[in-house]
Amino acid sequence: VTLKSSSVQPWVSLRKVIIHKNAVCVFLCWCRNTNLSLLDSSGAMVSIDPTMPHNTERYMKPPPHKEELFQNVLTQVAEQFSRAFKINELKTEVTNRLAMLEKRVELEGMKVVEIEKCRNDIKKLREEMASRNNSCFYFSLSNFLEDNKKLTPRRDVPSYPKYMLSQHTIDALKKPAFDVWLWEANEMLSCLEHMYHDLGLVKDFNINPITLKRWLLCIHDNYKNNPFHNFRHCFCVTQMMYSMICLCSLQEKFTQVDVLILMTAAVCHDLDHPGFNNTYQINARTELAVRYNDISPLENHHCAVAFQIFSQPDCNIFSNFDPEAFKQIRQGTITLILATDMARHGEILDSFKQKVDSFDYTDEEHVTCLKMVLIKCCDISNEVRPMEVAEPWVDCLLEEYFMQSDREKAEGLPVAPFMDREKVTKPTAQIGFIKFVLIPMFETVMKLFPQIEEAMVQPLRESRDRYEELKQIDDAMNEKKKSENLTIGGKKK
Repeated sequence: VTLKSSSVQPWVSLRKVIIHKNAVCVFLCWCRNTNLSLLDSSGAMVSIDPTMPHNTERYMKPPPHKEELFQNVLTQVAEQFSRAFKINELKTEVTNRLAMLEKRVELEGMKVVEIEKCRNDIKKLREEMASRNNSCFYFSLSNFLEDNKKLTPRRDVPSYPKYMLSQHTIDALKKPAFDVWLWEANEMLSCLEHMYHDLGLVKDFNINPITLKRWLLCIHDNYKNNPFHNFRHCFCVTQMMYSMICLCSLQEKFTQVDVLILMTAAVCHDLDHPGFNNTYQINARTELAVRYNDISPLENHHCAVAFQIFSQPDCNIFSNFDPEAFKQIRQGTITLILATDMARHGEILDSFKQKVDSFDYTDEEHVTCLKMVLIKCCDISNEVRPMEVAEPWVDCLLEEYFMQSDREKAEGLPVAPFMDREKVTKPTAQIGFIKFVLIPMFETVMKLFPQIEEAMVQPLRESRDRYEELKQIDDAMNEKKKSENLTIGGKKK
């Protein structure tokens, strides 16, 4: 290592360089065994030995104060450390981090304030809900359903407009041929509202008109958007019940309570239908099947949802009934909704056939049996309507059937042939149902009410004949295809 003479303070004696070699090496962080060389101003090496003369006077300067020397040494050491450990950069980073932490603490503090405010708001809301005596409630439906719908009352005046129905619409509503496809949801709600008013139910039972609106809106909200079992189907069944009450003059034979039960059961009969029938519920061992022990699980569920809605004061159209009268309404409504289970079709129709020839309107058992048959007729009455109204319902029903059969295949469950998209057609689906279910039931009712023959039974016969013709056409086309396939197969051979 070469130590130039300019690097040595002029006032330092050259003799002292040797003495202070160790100090120089320590100061410059060099090894103690480092060789030092001294060069003069011309670059020539100067010999360092004990006999060297002292510096001349012009190079001599008074030695600095010890504190100043120590301060210089500390400054240079600090600079060395700063370069080695990047203290300035570290200081800047620490400062920035401290600033970020301070900002974060400030934000977190704001969040704490907001959370506390939110807690106070929730507490106030809970106290307010409690003060209203739990008038709002939540009803959890089965786990297998796609969404856990909540039944919520509508405290405000219902939003759907009150339509001024024309006289033509009012008259058409009373006929089985009414076209249910022409109306939007709000219009159907207005039509249902009109039926309750027109039958005198609102006046006779002192039903609050606003409560009636809220109830109908809640009913609408609790029908799912299934292809078939939806709110339009609810309206369709209720409108058919209304037309049968008018056509058969049932208000002359039944009490107003009976009429109220018939209409209300029709409105509620398929509430929250999941789109998969009882057979699927039982085979798949769904929560509904387990809850109701495989006994009409869907119909029991419809009843439960209906009376959960009635349990809300804002939707209870029976609020002015005394407990005994409400018990009668409840029992009658449940009986009719349970009667819509097609698994009980033969049992109910046979019971009615035994009573119809000597029917007694003063016999409560007879009247109950007739009401059960009436709601069954309305529930499956689509083919009573004109072809252009009835046929779209067949498409909707088959779509729902196919959805179920697809799921049953995927889950390894039994599949009914009439629901299998690979086996069923419109004609094959309808002919047997019309011939062996609809016509026998309506013809039995016709014994009590002959006036339904033209308006209801005759359209069923025409529908049967039309589907039989379609089946013959389908069969002929299938035979033709088979023959063509055989011919093509023979040529290939």
